[in-house]
Amino acid sequence: MTNLPIRKVLQKPDVVGRMVRWVVDLYEFDVQYEPRGPTKGQVYADFVVELSSAATHQEGAGFKWVLFVDGSSNQQSSGVDVILEGPDGLLIEQALRFAFKASKNQAEYEALIVGMLLAKEMGAKGLVAKSDSLLVTGQVTGEYQAKDPQMAAYLEYVQVLKGTFEVFELAHVPREQNARADLLAKLVISGKGGR
Repeated sequence: MTNLPIRKVLQKPDVVGRMVRWVVDLYEFDVQYEPRGPTKGQVYADFVVELSSAATHQEGAGFKWVLFVDGSSNQQSSGVDVILEGPDGLLIEQALRFAFKASKNQAEYEALIVGMLLAKEMGAKGLVAKSDSLLVTGQVTGEYQAKDPQMAAYLEYVQVLKGTFEVFELAHVPREQNARADLLAKLVISGKGGR
């Protein structure tokens, strides 16, 4: 016997009544069902290909994507904000709230990793990342050692991701120059934004 989900629906009288009302109401409009098909996925695929090809074309001239990252953490939650600037004024912004508890430094590393993965997915060959975390930038550039095992694991993963770019730079910027990412990261953990 085949799996018929409609059978489960038809066993509920209130749902059947609602469906009958819809049939009667929509009958006069000659509405016919057409399956959606793969259009939705194809539109997304076309969008990514279009952005990637534009970026590849621009990068031939030494173009570098610019990434602003910031992580934030408090007693209740933690989250990150990533702002990626690409060719032709392209601006991608991601605000994420974590389902796990993270320290401020862990959130900063998570932000950098999320941003690097996003840039890699967009086809960036050259990336300039900017963070207001002195610890993270110092560890990634080799100025500081990562003594904590968790920080060492984050650092190791960032080093692997660095290798996927032809050019990668990480610069420490004052909080004022990273104000938008900082504000959005704080907004995420306040419960007013992000997913």
